[in-house]
Amino acid sequence: MSNLSYPVPANEEERLDSLDSYDILDTMPENDFDELTHLASEICQTSISAISLIDDKRQWFKSIVGLSSTQTPREQAFCAHTILKPGEIMVIPDARQDSRFASNPLVTGNPNIVFYAGVPLVNEDGFALGSLCVIDTMPKQLTPRQLKSLRILGKQVITQMELRRKLARLERSNQDLLETNSFIQKFASTAAHDIKNPLSSMLLTSQALQQRLGKAADEKSKGLLELNVTSVKRLLTLVDEMLEYSSKPSSLLTNQQSFELVALLKNVVNLIEVPYGMKINFPPLDHALMCSAVALEQIFLNLLTNAVRYNDKEQGVISVQFREDADHYYFKVVDNGMGIAEKNLEKIFYKEVTLNVIDRFNQKGTGLGLYTVKGLVEKLKGTIRAESQIGSGSTFSFSVKKNAGVDEEDDLL
Repeated sequence: MSNLSYPVPANEEERLDSLDSYDILDTMPENDFDELTHLASEICQTSISAISLIDDKRQWFKSIVGLSSTQTPREQAFCAHTILKPGEIMVIPDARQDSRFASNPLVTGNPNIVFYAGVPLVNEDGFALGSLCVIDTMPKQLTPRQLKSLRILGKQVITQMELRRKLARLERSNQDLLETNSFIQKFASTAAHDIKNPLSSMLLTSQALQQRLGKAADEKSKGLLELNVTSVKRLLTLVDEMLEYSSKPSSLLTNQQSFELVALLKNVVNLIEVPYGMKINFPPLDHALMCSAVALEQIFLNLLTNAVRYNDKEQGVISVQFREDADHYYFKVVDNGMGIAEKNLEKIFYKEVTLNVIDRFNQKGTGLGLYTVKGLVEKLKGTIRAESQIGSGSTFSFSVKKNAGVDEEDDLL
């Protein structure tokens, strides 16, 4: 170990943090970097070239040609001086004649460095992380073309490092997403089983009560029981769909079927708490559709629930409109509710964005409903937008491509 001292950049702490973010120190050799060092050595006609990264104690070589070393102490590193001036190539024609390096063990002993040229590896944040350097054991000068080529190769080294960092981050994000998706699927499956058991009991109890009352029950009681049985059966169907979805997410959109729009809307409304005095209007004519009924049902469940929750009028009115052309179905959900400020019309579709508005049931939203709706619409190869005025209501318009589905491998979570 030499007693030489080495200079430290003014932003050293931030520079080291930036270097750490690449997770590149002490990694295995990689061909993309080795090719650049070989090219630098060929262009500059030197026996040694290296990609050197400077941490707090050493210079470590991600790639090196002409030497077997993997690192040297920082106080011996020529590159520790190169990073002091991020915008310049440092050229030492003869290190034996330079007071900074004449007594350096790398000059006085193996590998007997005489010539050195290093271009700083400056990342997108402006930090010099190390250098691409070329070295020889005899005095030398580089031509302007060689210097220009060395600078270009230095930029390529940084490009490879940035790409490597972004790929690593993407892999981590993908792994986190896979773990989250797995958890959600398991949670949905467990929740669906937990919900199905009491629903099944409710259905059996209601049906037994129907049989016991028989003809003796008044018409109102019969109607309430029938409504209860119908609602429970529908909820059980939804739970079964949830179980299928939790085991195979793509099934939400791949299950194409023909259905009547008004019948689907009536099923959705039966699942919503519609206050007295509020009216929901369906399209005047029924229409036969061919797409994912499950996905469309979820979209309308969210939109109609929001239209009910955020309607502050004594006589609330919600209307569903429909039209179609050769390729798409087009829907509108129009209400006369509270309305949404124009500046918020885009952000309401962002994940977990809430406007801190209290609904008619004295609750706040989670910010997941419209985000989910947008995701479903896009998977159905359509678009969605909102128009609104404070106090006058809102209109949500969305389209669905006819026979829209997704590939089996599509991930919807």
